[in-house]
Amino acid sequence: MQTLKKAHNELFRRSPDETFATMSDLWQHCQKQRENARDHWPMPQDLQLVPKGDRLDLFLGAGRSASLNDWSFSQLCRLANVNKDTINRLSSKTAAKVFDETLAPGKKPLQVFTAEAQVRSIHGASYTRLFNTDLLAVISEFATDFQPPQQAATGGTGLYAGEQDMFVFLIDPTGWIEINGEAFAPGFFVWNSEVGRRTVGIQSFWFQKVCQNHIVWDAVDVVEFSRKHTANVYDSLDDIRRIIERLVAKRDERRDGFAVVIKSAMQTKLGDDADDVLKLLQHKGIQRKLAKEALSIAEKKGAFTIFAVVDALTQLSGHDCFAGRRAELDVQASSLLNLAVA
Repeated sequence: MQTLKKAHNELFRRSPDETFATMSDLWQHCQKQRENARDHWPMPQDLQLVPKGDRLDLFLGAGRSASLNDWSFSQLCRLANVNKDTINRLSSKTAAKVFDETLAPGKKPLQVFTAEAQVRSIHGASYTRLFNTDLLAVISEFATDFQPPQQAATGGTGLYAGEQDMFVFLIDPTGWIEINGEAFAPGFFVWNSEVGRRTVGIQSFWFQKVCQNHIVWDAVDVVEFSRKHTANVYDSLDDIRRIIERLVAKRDERRDGFAVVIKSAMQTKLGDDADDVLKLLQHKGIQRKLAKEALSIAEKKGAFTIFAVVDALTQLSGHDCFAGRRAELDVQASSLLNLAVA
């Protein structure tokens, strides 16, 4: 079983103005952001920085300019290949001259994304924006029974949106099932950034407990998907929809079937000794070193049951830093449940 801390980490980095009580409140906020959003397409050599007191504004033409926030200023520094901390030590007039001399000319326009009088992001032409409202529409349509967890001790709700990104934590309080006296319920995290701060993605799971600090304890069947904001980013909505639909379908099936399978997996041994189980795992495509580590974990629980071995492999998968290997191992581990006799 895994301990998931994505929501916990979000909880302690969000300010009150980035926290929303309901999905409706979050939707209205994101919709307002979208309505106020504008794209501008200047050539790199045409970018003009205008000193305004102790800050720099970006000239948009027709007598209009917009202020830079921390994220768009950081992006501008990367485009100019200059150190952000160095620029912050200069006067606004000197900083404007630095950008005039360091922003390299290009053949493709830049994508300058503004909201009212502020520049939210600056990207190259290949960046493709996915609006938060499009992701929320998928959630609202296909996760109708899901809701935020209990309010955290700090007031956090699991529903967050700020200048740089959005994060949503939902569970289904009606989806609890009992397995050998232990309760599991479905939940998921989704995230996105309209300004390129992070990928768009989802992590679904079955869990036993969510504490007041929004740590998800004893999670099983953890599935994660993410995609960068490139040309086909809107295809990710179909992937996220399928993951949510699969979670909902499993919830409905598992009220009966999942409990039977897991109970059987908790009682059925993969083999009588470590050598037999090791051979079976290698036959299933699991590397010998990884299989031995999993057996070492499972043996501490007293038996080489299907559930103990799958749980051990899931734990090891969560420690792998490569997403491709994690996904492959998760599939291999889940396939072992097919050996359980219902």
